[in-house]
Amino acid sequence: MIRNRAGVPRRAWSRGRRLSSRLGAGIVGGAVVLAAGTGMMLHVRRKLLREVRQARAVAGVARSLLLRPLPARIDGLATAAAQLSADRGATVGGDLYEVIATEHGVRVVMGDVRGHGLPAVGTVAAVLGCFREAVHDEAELAGVLTRLDRALARHLRDRARTEAMEEFVTVLLLEITPDGDLHALNCGHPWPYLLSVGRASPVTRADPLPPLGLFPLPAELPVTPCGQLLPGEALFLHTDGVEDARDGQGRFFPLAATLREAVRGRPVCPQAVLRAVFWQLLRHTGGRPMDDIAILLLRNDRPFVLRGAGNCAISHDAPAPDNPPVAPTP
Repeated sequence: MIRNRAGVPRRAWSRGRRLSSRLGAGIVGGAVVLAAGTGMMLHVRRKLLREVRQARAVAGVARSLLLRPLPARIDGLATAAAQLSADRGATVGGDLYEVIATEHGVRVVMGDVRGHGLPAVGTVAAVLGCFREAVHDEAELAGVLTRLDRALARHLRDRARTEAMEEFVTVLLLEITPDGDLHALNCGHPWPYLLSVGRASPVTRADPLPPLGLFPLPAELPVTPCGQLLPGEALFLHTDGVEDARDGQGRFFPLAATLREAVRGRPVCPQAVLRAVFWQLLRHTGGRPMDDIAILLLRNDRPFVLRGAGNCAISHDAPAPDNPPVAPTP
């Protein structure tokens, strides 16, 4: 038997060399496959991140079109608003609000579409689009509500042709006259809070109508008088995702107490109230609210008007306003 210098038989030595060669080739091939797979995974990851960024950009554009940023002031009313979707990463939810100055007074809508996330966006668009036209055309709030009900019914009929769904919308319509008188029509929505120094209470406790989309509107739509918004006072409007938010023990969010604390011993500042409520709300829910949230504040910065005998009126400037409101980023 022929042996090599190390004393190993030549045949066994040749087999070992071939085996080593094959093993090395296998290792090199595996490394190539691993490198190719890693490169492909990185490419897919970059593509997914790019698509996510594009989707968020589109959602941001949709949000700016649906929930347009409010001006700092609308006909003498300071504004502050913010919205938070319960869907992680979504910037558009099922809550809606708008404030528009008209010849009939400042008109406000606050609403909440059943459900949340992208499926509710179409309904939000239908309601807001109709409201933005109807508030200028209709002299009475009842006419505005009737228009909203018809627009929602058309939208739901169109959706029912392609998908099985049962949807409704809670809607609060509010009108603020130049004198600060408040009139409202409420279809299943939480009543606003009236804020003044150290005080926070609902504007009324009247029973609301059913939400839109569940039942036909009654023939008569009597407007609910809600008192007066005096200079320096503010309205806090919200969706039910605020009061219905729960902590880990199932306790509801103490909205009234939070509002009273936010205005204790100081003039009502819309931005400060907004920040305080959002901070406490996120703290209460551990940063994970289960429903969409929208908040809107309107403070009367119009001058005081003292009415006397006849038609005489003496006006006094309202307190100097604070900085323009900026919606917080929850």
